Amino acid sequence: MPANINSPFTRFAKRTSTLTGRPATFILAVLVIVVWAVTGPMFGFSDTWQLVINTSTTIITFLMVFLIQNTQNRDTEALQIKLDELIRAMETANNSLLDLEEMDDHELDRIRDTYTALARKQREGMS
Repeated sequence: MPANINSPFTRFAKRTSTLTGRPATFILAVLVIVVWAVTGPMFGFSDTWQLVINTSTTIITFLMVFLIQNTQNRDTEALQIKLDELIRAMETANNSLLDLEEMDDHELDRIRDTYTALARKQREGMS
């Protein structure tokens, strides 16, 4: 079931993915790493000093995977709807292609083979 565009998680995910994709966020992350590295001698490059960066980056990476997947799912779904509308609106289009994303791999392979053969035939006709 798709998330409601007004749901708190969707708003949070969109805002976070927008903010984390900015150059300033990357620069901030680099600065954090630089500060961590510079403080190494102050802490004697201890296990705790290393654990701080390891734990922090692991947690951030773990959470970002879910935010990235949420953004990717939304983008893919929107793209599918737009493509479906283009297919539907074209009079000569094959409307059976509207729900390809719902088909299993075997069905997709069969349809891809059909279109590959059509493309090959078209290229041969051009020579």
